[in-house]
Parts: sequence; C-alpha cells; structure tokens
Amino acid sequence: MTTSPFVPGLELSRRFYLEAVRPLLAEAVPGIAHSAARLGSGSEVLGFDTARSADHEWGPRLQVFLHPRDVARHGAAITALLSERLPKTFHGYPTHFTTTADAGIGVMRETAGPVSHRVEVTDPGAWFTARLGFDPGRDITVTDWLAAPTQRLAEVTAGAVFHDGLDRLAPARAALDWYPHDLWLHLLACQWQRVSQEEAFVGRCGEVGDELGSAVVAARLVRDLMRLCLLMGRRYPPYGKWLGSAFARTPEAPALTPLLTAALAATDWHTREHHLARAYETVAAAHNRLGLTTPVDPTTRPYHDRPFQVLHAERFTAALTAHITDPTVRALPMTGAADQFLDNTDVLSTPALTRGATRAVVDAAAEATSGP
Repeated sequence: MTTSPFVPGLELSRRFYLEAVRPLLAEAVPGIAHSAARLGSGSEVLGFDTARSADHEWGPRLQVFLHPRDVARHGAAITALLSERLPKTFHGYPTHFTTTADAGIGVMRETAGPVSHRVEVTDPGAWFTARLGFDPGRDITVTDWLAAPTQRLAEVTAGAVFHDGLDRLAPARAALDWYPHDLWLHLLACQWQRVSQEEAFVGRCGEVGDELGSAVVAARLVRDLMRLCLLMGRRYPPYGKWLGSAFARTPEAPALTPLLTAALAATDWHTREHHLARAYETVAAAHNRLGLTTPVDPTTRPYHDRPFQVLHAERFTAALTAHITDPTVRALPMTGAADQFLDNTDVLSTPALTRGATRAVVDAAAEATSGP
C-alpha cells in the first residue's frame, strides 16, 4: 500500500480516468461516445474521505457510461481490456480489488495478474434506476421523490463528472438537484412535525425519573434538528455516519453545535430542555429568514398547562402546509419521505424496499382519508 501523502478520492479518480482509463478507451473503441464520473456510494463522493477510507471500497475507481447499445456491444470487452491493460498501481494505489469475506467488501491489493478493477461500465438509465429506483431522464413522480433516500440523492448529485460525452449526466443531476418547491415545503413541514411529536417528552420522561429515556428523546430531537437544517439549506441529509460532518457545513452549525452538544451532555432533564429550547429558537429564526412562509413566532413557551418548555413546532408545519399549492402534494400524509418514516439503513439502501414502503404509506393514507 502507498505511503504517499493522502490524495482525496475524487481527485484520484479524476486522474485515473484522464491518465489511465481514457487512453485505453480511445485505443479500443476510438470515437465512442461516453461519459465518465465518480458517483454513488463512498465517502469520497460526499467529500468526507480520509486516509482511513482506503481500508475498503476506496481507491482508483469510477463509472464509464455508454449508450445502452454500446454497453451491449462493447461493455464486456472494455471491462476485460481494462482488466488486462490497466497499470497494477496508480499513484501508489493498487488498481486491483479483492473481495473479503465481509459481505463482499472490496479492498485494494497488489496483484501480478489481471486486475479486478472498479471501473463500472454501464448506461446512465440503468445506473440511475439501480441507485434510485427510477431514471431521472424521464418524468420524476412524487412517489419517486418520496421513495428516494436522501443518502442516495446525495450520492448521485455530489461526486464529480469528468466527461459527459453522452450529455446525460448533467441533465440528470440538474433534475435531481433539489425537490420541487411544493414538495420541499411538504418535507420541511413533516420534519417540523417530527419535532412537534416529541419535544415535550424530554421533560415528561425526566419528570417521572426516567433520565435515560429523556436523553434518548433528546438525541432523537437533536438528529431531527440537524436534518431540518440541512433540508432548509437545500442539502440532502446523508445517513448517520456523515450527518454530523454535513451539518457542520450548514450556516446554522456555529450557533447550534454548542447548544446541541450541551443538550446531549446534560445529565438532568431541566438542563437538557434548556439547551434544546435555545436550539429550537435558533432553528425557528433560520426558518423565518428563508421567507418561505409568513413569519412564525420563534420563541418557546409552556406545553399547554404542563411545565415543559417547547416550541410547539406544529405551528411551522401549519405555516408551511398553508403555502403548498400543488393538490397532489397537499393531499400527501404528513409522514414525509422514506427517511422521515423509516429508520433502518439496510432498508433505506434498497430502492425496491423504499418504493414499496412509500407506496404503501401513501396508499394507506389515501384510503383512510377517502371515506366510505
């Protein structure tokens, strides 16, 4: 393994394409229209990779996209050619990946024979459908948006495109850049609704002596506030491993991080609630600065006649919902997108499962509201 200074994965992949992969393509299939990019899974795609990332599924890797007919004609031959002709190492990193016993995870290893490379030869429609469950080159439905995990949307809109000879990647990524406006309002409303559902429980758990339960609720609320800030900033929240790293890049992070950290570190519910209340007000003020709704009072207040300080976050849900004009979006249940009603990384990584779960929620809500 290389002892050279760490090279960020996107830069390594860019060089790999320009210096190693593209010349072989030009030799094997001269003039073939193609696109090349590093998209999909991997910490480097989101810009969070470090030297630690090199221990699995990281290294000289990318996607080469061809027209479907060219994948059928040349895909297997290109894959084989790259296996035979790619250099064994590139800028000090092996180009050969060996599969471990750990669920097929690939790691870089030196080899004397053909390399098992990580250059994926595919067509854009098939690749996007495998990642998201739909092809953004066609009309994107409301169900498509709701069923797509935000981690997956982040993976296909981040990363880097090195060449777009097919002129497919740029339009697809532009179409996926962010939710349609009314759907964005809906998802923000659903995220505020999540806060509303549990904000009083920090105090209620503590009042009965359940400090552990209070802390668990507080941690859930902290995560929901972090995700809310990302949604407000038009950034797809990544899954748990990178949520804090992504949140740290939001405009609200400098003010919120000390409050959220203090809430998590608190050992009694009164202190926990105090810091969360200040965090609620900070996020509420950020909402008002967006100008998406008429201003909503950002101050906290008692929870009805109980001695718990809350924001009554449902007020923000109502304000956002009132500005939704698309009847299809207005009719949606307040469960939101897949990430807002599912909490299982394995399920969220499987497009078919998220589409099925989302469709079931939407259909059940429609049936429940249709009446006899």
